[in-house]
Amino acid sequence: MQRYTIAILVHNQFGVLNRVTSMFRRRQFNIACLTVSETESPETSRITVLFDGDDRAKQQLVAQLGKLPDVVSIKEFEPDQAISAELLLIKMENNPETRDEILDAARVFGVQVVDYSRHSIVMRMTDDSRRIDNFIDLMRDFDILEICRTGVVSLERGSTVMRKQGIM
Repeated sequence: MQRYTIAILVHNQFGVLNRVTSMFRRRQFNIACLTVSETESPETSRITVLFDGDDRAKQQLVAQLGKLPDVVSIKEFEPDQAISAELLLIKMENNPETRDEILDAARVFGVQVVDYSRHSIVMRMTDDSRRIDNFIDLMRDFDILEICRTGVVSLERGSTVMRKQGIM
């Protein structure tokens, strides 16, 4: 099985997300990560999906997605041709015995402290999923109070614009 990242540019209308995700369900793809947001134009939204599967099934899925009336364009991202990022918010217990270790690890990983109180430290990290996973694994040695992650977002390197590409 291989992991794929695709972006789907859609008309920003009620029910579109349900129609797109239903296509994944019908094809029995498990969505590992899903991110949806309005684009530079309020008329369109961008759905970024990270999922596992084989190449043949992925090609069929993309072909079926392309037939949906609200789909404007679809783009598959190759890791070396895209810039991808994810956001992590993590709340740690502010314990005097572990505080310095937590803050040292945050500095090494380039994590920003965004809230500090007597009982907790909230940090923000924007990076690729693997590096975020590594940071979380390191923080598991301490008392994690809460974790919140976004999904992956990706843009193709260079001057190519998805809106002008059409369906793959």
